[in-house]
Parts: sequence; structure tokens; C-alpha cells
Amino acid sequence: MTRLPKAERVVVPGPAGGLESILEVPAARVEKIAVLCHPHPLYHGTMNNKVVHTLARTFQRMGVACLRFNFRGVGASAGSYDEGQGETRDALAATEFMRDRFPKAKLWMAGFSFGGAVALRAARPASADLLVTVAPALQEMEPVQLTIPDCPWLLIHGDRDATVSCRGNLEWVGNLDHPPELYIARGVDHFFHGKLNLLRDVVIEKLEKMGVVQCG
Repeated sequence: MTRLPKAERVVVPGPAGGLESILEVPAARVEKIAVLCHPHPLYHGTMNNKVVHTLARTFQRMGVACLRFNFRGVGASAGSYDEGQGETRDALAATEFMRDRFPKAKLWMAGFSFGGAVALRAARPASADLLVTVAPALQEMEPVQLTIPDCPWLLIHGDRDATVSCRGNLEWVGNLDHPPELYIARGVDHFFHGKLNLLRDVVIEKLEKMGVVQCG
């Protein structure tokens, strides 16, 4: 595991204007980068959401450089909400920023809730090497908009989620030719209240099992 880095505030050039962002680089030699997408902009979702923050901290302990950013119209980011389409372009702009800065690094994409659906939609066009989604709000996107990634994919969902249907997501991914690695957190709600350490531990355990990282 790696010492946590200092946060650097940056502005990512986005299709609707600058995107307020936080870049955290835990290692001198960066081999992996991650772009993290936050919950719904119209329901107080920001890059400081605690689930997104937990994912970033977990990745950073693995030596991954992380970029959290506010979607258009959130915080100091330019533009306005665009029903997932513009937000997907924002995510792709964030991946371009990270690839320009770390051109040889492998790209991870991650997201929570609405951000999970955006990350799913962006993973294939971004040529991501890994996708991690927590309670992705797949109902926020039309099925035609959800391009299945061609990289390893971890999906984590609480079975007490009253915001995004765990059963609905399980039914949807169950019909895929190549479904994601799944973890259903028993007794856990949408926001992982009191269970953020569980989320951290599950991500580490599953990524080790998938052969993505070696944390021992």
C-alpha cells in the first residue's frame, strides 16, 4: 500500500467549459490512473461524495493516480445538466486529461449511482482497462446508451438499496454475455451508511481476485 497523496486542484478542459477537479498522485512513477464519476448532479451529487471519496482513497492505496471531477454545472464546473449525455462527454474529457498527463498508464474508470452509469457508458470509448461501479443507476440511461465494456468490470450493490434497484440491476447484467464480477453487500443501503470500510475491503479483495492488483 502507498502513502496517501496531497490533493491538487486542477481545471480539466471540458466540452462545455472547465471542469473543477481534484488530482491526487500517490507515487513518483504512475502506472495506473483512475477517473471517478459522482452521483446525480440534480440531487446534490459532487466529487466530494463519500462513496466516490472512499473509492479514490482505496485506489490511491494501490498506487493509482486519481482524478475526481465535478460534472458540468456542479460546483465551479461550467455548463449545465445534460441528462447523462453531456456528463459522459465530461468523463471522456477527464480521461483525455489524465492520459495526456500520464500517457503510459493503464486507465481505470469508476463511478457511484448516476456516476456509475456514466462510467459504464464511457468505459468502452475511453478504452478503459478496468471498470468499477457501485450501485450504478442504470435506469438513468436508455438501454441503447449502455455500451458494455470490453474490460474487467466489478459491480458492487447493497441489497437494501431504496434508491437504485439492486434486483433490477442484477436482472439486467444477468442477461449479458459477459456479466461483471458481482458483490452484493447484505444489509447495506444505497449510500453505504456505516459500511464504507466494507466497501474499501470488498474493492481490494475483488480486484486481487480478478488479478488486477496485488496488494499483499
